[in-house]
Amino acid sequence: MGGFEYKQVIIFRKDLKLSKGKIAAQAGHAAVSAAIEARKYHRSWFDSWLLEGQRKIAVKIKNEKELLKFKEFAVDLGLPTSLIIDRGLTEIPEGTITCLGIGPAPAEKIDRLTRELKLL
Repeated sequence: MGGFEYKQVIIFRKDLKLSKGKIAAQAGHAAVSAAIEARKYHRSWFDSWLLEGQRKIAVKIKNEKELLKFKEFAVDLGLPTSLIIDRGLTEIPEGTITCLGIGPAPAEKIDRLTRELKLL
C-alpha cells in the first residue's frame, strides 16, 4: 500500500484532561462534522480520502486560545474545519471547546499547518 495523499487531523486541547472515552466521543464528532464540510465544499478531496481508507491523525495543543488560532489558519488555507463545542452533559461545562477537526484535505495542505504538533 502506497502513501496517503489525503488525511484528516483532529486537534485536542491538552489542558482539559479529558477521559479516554470523552476523547473518543469528541474525536467522532470532529471527524464526522469536518468530513461533512469537506463533502459539501471539496467533494473530490472527500471522495479520494474515503477511497484511501480515511486516514486520521490526532494531535494536541496547549489550550483554547491556541486551538482557535489553528482554526483561523485552517480557514485561511481553505481547509474544511469543524470546531467541537461540548453540550456539558458529562465531564465538562456546556460550551467548552474541546477539539478541532481539519479535513479531509490534501495532506500537504494540512501539514503546512499541523506538522509541528505532537501526537495525542
